[in-house]
Amino acid sequence: MTGIIDVGGGMRGIYAAGVLDCCLDEKVCFDLGIGISAGSANISSFFAGQRGRNLRYYTEYTFRKEYMSLHNFRTEGSFLDLDYIYSTLSDSDGENPLDYSAIASNPASLLVIACDARTGEAKYFDKSDLAQDNYDIFKASCAIPFVCKPYFIQGVPYYDGALSDTIPLEKAFSSGCDRVVLLLTKPRDFVRTDTKDRFLAARIEKQYPRAAACLRSRAERYNRGVARAKELEKEGRVLIVAPENTEGVDTLTRDKGAFYRLYTRGYRDGHAVREFLEKA
Repeated sequence: MTGIIDVGGGMRGIYAAGVLDCCLDEKVCFDLGIGISAGSANISSFFAGQRGRNLRYYTEYTFRKEYMSLHNFRTEGSFLDLDYIYSTLSDSDGENPLDYSAIASNPASLLVIACDARTGEAKYFDKSDLAQDNYDIFKASCAIPFVCKPYFIQGVPYYDGALSDTIPLEKAFSSGCDRVVLLLTKPRDFVRTDTKDRFLAARIEKQYPRAAACLRSRAERYNRGVARAKELEKEGRVLIVAPENTEGVDTLTRDKGAFYRLYTRGYRDGHAVREFLEKA
């Protein structure tokens, strides 16, 4: 059983979008896909077979103030308008609809990770939590603390899934995978620090102290997870696909030229996926 994990990374997710488009072109399939934050959107379009859909989101829609802007933050409390992204644009009557029926009929399993803001625990949503024009689980997974308000589903507030399960390799293996492709959006030897996370944690601490604690430990868990992935890579159980550099793209960057360069890197690096899967 094969799995693919997209850990997200905001606008850097365009790198993983390139990898996944390469996989579609080469007819690479997986039994399980796990998406975190922007990675959940990438994986959903991949499982729907919608080549190029993610590319348009990054290179076209992110430049709209409705998508992300200080105006959104001032008026709604969220820099990213998750309802605009995953409802207005993505619903069946939107500009770029997600092909829900294709996802539903795809035999692959899908997990979308969000963090329960009250407990700090990971919530693993699956296809049963999706419905036509109901993509709330992506909104929950993408709710960056402080940058966005927590997203509520059935009365439960959720934040970005990276807070609770940053590199979900163990979840993939416990779900039955024997080989996993791990998509990172930072270079494989990048060592994450907690400077930004501590800043954001301080701003949600009062209302969501357990989520704040998760945020403070995210860097350590990310670094530990990548180190474990490298060990498993030596055993032939994991393939790490990561950019040599991010072309200047960060979480909330808006630079069309840099987006295309990073996407092209991802597409080029994506050729390694089929080679990895064919070795076994």
